[in-house]
Amino acid sequence: MNTIISLFDAKLLLIAYLVLVNLAALIAFGADKHKAEKHAFRTPESVLFTLALIGGSAGALAGMFLFHHKTRKPAFRIGIPLILIAQIVLAALLYITSAQILFL
Repeated sequence: MNTIISLFDAKLLLIAYLVLVNLAALIAFGADKHKAEKHAFRTPESVLFTLALIGGSAGALAGMFLFHHKTRKPAFRIGIPLILIAQIVLAALLYITSAQILFL
């Protein structure tokens, strides 16, 4: 029974992490757009990509289109959706693999 509780806690922790990193990516894109309009110090593109790579790709993509930011740059227009697709595929593979292990 302890294993089930710890698995449940791990899933909650993962969900909380993903919500926070996606929110951070969304806010970072919005803040960078605001800074760009004000000609202020900008958020480095590497930071925006890192937020997407560590699990915030959905928030980054939402921020791109919500704030109309970085949508003309091919690295972002192609890269962020590819990161999101790769993360979805990886999550599906991990889910399928873990489900098979549980039912062996």
